[in-house]
Amino acid sequence: MRPPLPRLHAITDERVARRADIDDVAKALADGGGSDLAFHARGRELTGLEHYSLSVQLSNVPSFLFVNDRLDVALTVPTAGVQLGHGSLPVSAARALNPLWWIGVSVHDLAEAEAARLSGADYLVVGPVFATASHPGRAPLGLATLQQIARAAGEIPVIAIGGMSIDRVREVRGAGAYGVAAIRALWDDAEPAAAARRMREWMS
Repeated sequence: MRPPLPRLHAITDERVARRADIDDVAKALADGGGSDLAFHARGRELTGLEHYSLSVQLSNVPSFLFVNDRLDVALTVPTAGVQLGHGSLPVSAARALNPLWWIGVSVHDLAEAEAARLSGADYLVVGPVFATASHPGRAPLGLATLQQIARAAGEIPVIAIGGMSIDRVREVRGAGAYGVAAIRALWDDAEPAAAARRMREWMS
């Protein structure tokens, strides 16, 4: 039986994956986030070996691990779920590999959200809700569109991403988001344990 889907998702990118202090920061985030925290091993420019090494590092921290895009890597480490993006294998292929995984899909508009729902996705990662340095050329969706997607998703949990900060958690919760995902707001905070704890508390 699967555990509940965490509400707080700490996403990595190439920069975070290659930080010398990633183990220490991950442990601090896990302390603050508790059972509501999931790590996402992500990095589009990482080699297969780097993605595997990152996943192994994060799997050694007492938390939930999700692997983004790389289903081959997800099969090699203790993984609670996977997140699929544009160009990934379909939800059905991931389900065939491990029916116990939480399988999420990244979506950027209402049409993509509906397609992901019909494909059998367990959760949706919706963004960017706000302007973000991770996708400087992409216009933010805004809270109104997030609310539309959350309503259309029905019972499927929606994780809001893009420009997340502690003071925006309540806004996205009010718009119907089940949880939030962030890179800089968690990994770059001077006190990562406190940042994760505050985000977790505001989500509940």
